[in-house]
Amino acid sequence: MTGVRPYGSEYLRWAKTRAPVRYDLTSSGVPYVSIDELPVTVEDLEISGTGAYGYAPLQQAIADRYRVDPACVVAAMGTSMANHLALAALVQPGDEVLIEYPTYEPLVAVARYLGAEVRHFTRRTEDGFRLDPSTVERGMTGRTRAIVITNLHNPSSALADDHALRRIGDIAEAYGARVIVDEVYLDALWEPEPRTAFHLGPAFVSTNSLTKVYGLNGLRCGWVLAEPQLAERMWRLMELFNNIGVHAAERMSLAAFHNLDALARRSRTLLDANAAALNAFYATRQELDVAPHVHGTVSFPRLRTGDADPLCALLHDRYDAAVVPGSFFGAPDHVRIGLGVAPATFAEGLARLGHTLDDLRG
Repeated sequence: MTGVRPYGSEYLRWAKTRAPVRYDLTSSGVPYVSIDELPVTVEDLEISGTGAYGYAPLQQAIADRYRVDPACVVAAMGTSMANHLALAALVQPGDEVLIEYPTYEPLVAVARYLGAEVRHFTRRTEDGFRLDPSTVERGMTGRTRAIVITNLHNPSSALADDHALRRIGDIAEAYGARVIVDEVYLDALWEPEPRTAFHLGPAFVSTNSLTKVYGLNGLRCGWVLAEPQLAERMWRLMELFNNIGVHAAERMSLAAFHNLDALARRSRTLLDANAAALNAFYATRQELDVAPHVHGTVSFPRLRTGDADPLCALLHDRYDAAVVPGSFFGAPDHVRIGLGVAPATFAEGLARLGHTLDDLRG
């Protein structure tokens, strides 16, 4: 890889600097939880901790939830830092990273920042963005050190089944690579015992956080699940990044773990209502090619004709509403619709998206 390495994310730059709209369907998470919705006390706001490698009670809570040894848990500032840590621990400049397509653009950006060459394998719209191990295998080379997958898939919310993931794990092992699975949306399956790819074999590294499904973005409670030797390497990297966690946030995150069932009910009620509205909307829009929404916080319909950028611009300028242009995910004929807003706002946002489609058709 030659030239100056890239800095930053084009998608996140857009998300942080774009003009606000009244009916915003761009978020991939549920509405934020306020502090009075958590069972916290004044003691939970203590600002000074030990400065060790993670807050032990929180490490244990994460380990218990995902049925792993605490030595496999690495604390991180959200899933973004967890993904950065996982890649930084596995990739050297000049290595190859094989990333799904369409994809969450910051995953590509951080791999390139680390000096890796990025290759892609395709998850096809026509197949419902199903994960196909044969396409992964065709993308592998002797220089591939990491395969990167999101599950649930960002931007489509497609679920990768364990059989496909195991096959990809076998492929990775054959090439001396690891599989990083970003699972930040996976708890939206509402399973009693949340799954993680970490249990599928030694090739797997999983990342997650309390941000997207539980509305706890402000706590920045993220983590990596990795075998202990690799986890230790990530802890050493953390010495160069933020070094120690924000102790008040760690203590409030522990309180959140003790209250996840209630937070999940809050999120599920919202997402179920909006999923029903979205599927009713899809049933009336022949301009869109998309399967019914089943689970997750986002949906990724394709326009049957044309590019989505004019649609997004018209929706913004004329109707004071927004969805995410698919070009940020490498699919310019798609848009990403976020379900994580109040149902009344979501319904009106969909109505305005429908008006925009009508205008373009007319």
